[in-house]
Amino acid sequence: MKTLFLLALIALASDVSAAGQYQQCYGIDPQADLVTFLGAELSYETADNICCHNHRFAEYRGYLEAPEVKLFDRLDATVEHVFYDSVCGLPLFVAPRGRTFAEFKEESIHHGWPSFRPEEIISENVIIHDDGRMESRCLTHLGHNLPKGGVDRYCIDLVCIAGEPLTADGAMYKSLVAAGAPMGDVITADELDTEVYVSSAEQFSGKYNDWQRTVTIAAATVGSVLAVLLAFFCFRKKCSKSEKEPSSGKSVAAVSDEEGKMIQEETNDDSSGTHSNDD
Repeated sequence: MKTLFLLALIALASDVSAAGQYQQCYGIDPQADLVTFLGAELSYETADNICCHNHRFAEYRGYLEAPEVKLFDRLDATVEHVFYDSVCGLPLFVAPRGRTFAEFKEESIHHGWPSFRPEEIISENVIIHDDGRMESRCLTHLGHNLPKGGVDRYCIDLVCIAGEPLTADGAMYKSLVAAGAPMGDVITADELDTEVYVSSAEQFSGKYNDWQRTVTIAAATVGSVLAVLLAFFCFRKKCSKSEKEPSSGKSVAAVSDEEGKMIQEETNDDSSGTHSNDD
């Protein structure tokens, strides 16, 4: 039980550490017009909670196919689409790229969230943490990396990539700089040329939450602790039983004879000069 409690504390500490020294979304609210993204009806409350006040949870599975959303019915199947941060407007993904629109749609609907691949990420604008959690350079929570077939697959919340473009001379850009956001290395919408841009993301980053490995380690740790405790209690019980058992049956005379023999041997050793205080 103590081990499980410690594991919970470690998880909580990692969440706190992940927040870093800056407030999530740098304290900036999601864009108001995300609620009408591509003519859909998105929930502003969901966007605010998921994107700016959360590192763990997501919009419900299949939200992209909800009647008021129907994401893929609103996308042009003949062109690439740029998806922007719902808070700061940084370009985050260009899709479909390296695959067909049908493949992009099928994978996304199958998993229940927009799913992107390494070729489709604007790598300069997205952070993938070691545990697979993903956020933009504006510290907007995006989703998680869930590799499939040995290749990274970014499972992303639609409400967090439904923004309007950010330009370097806009008010939002200046607000982010004032809030301490490191905007020097990002690519803004007016700087992104999709015709020539090539993502530098690795096909397999190794950054993901290997929950099976975590559970195995936790189970092994708990098992080891229980084994040690069991061995300790068994030892205590055995010792207690031994203390209550009768003597070995030797007579007082026999014991006295043995003691006399030991005294005699020590005396002989003393006389020969071989006795040591180390005995």
